[in-house]
Amino acid sequence: QVQLVEYGGGLVQAGDSLRLSCVASGRTFSSYAMGWFRQTQGNEREFVAAINWSGFTTNYADSVKGRFTISRDNAKNTVYLHMFSLKPEDTALYSCAAGGMPGLNAYEYHFWGQGTQVTVSS
Repeated sequence: QVQLVEYGGGLVQAGDSLRLSCVASGRTFSSYAMGWFRQTQGNEREFVAAINWSGFTTNYADSVKGRFTISRDNAKNTVYLHMFSLKPEDTALYSCAAGGMPGLNAYEYHFWGQGTQVTVSS
């Protein structure tokens, strides 16, 4: 049992930066791998980034590699997504999720936040 709430979305211009936060409540947060996914209306959820329980292992989608960085602070029950050089195609609802492994597939995660909207104008 874990509840996830995302913060930090907003409207920015292409080239801008943004930091998303996902705050978890629950006694076992540090044991979960965490992932970030994004979704536009009418499309499937797309993998963005993931991190294992300790923060040692990370995975990124090719589309964001080199521009986004995922990190976590287990003492604060928080996972972050630092986004740089944002592009219009990054526009989506960004959701964090908790699971057993930092996998690339949405079905591997079983707890989800409500999402925070990121809109990048051209």
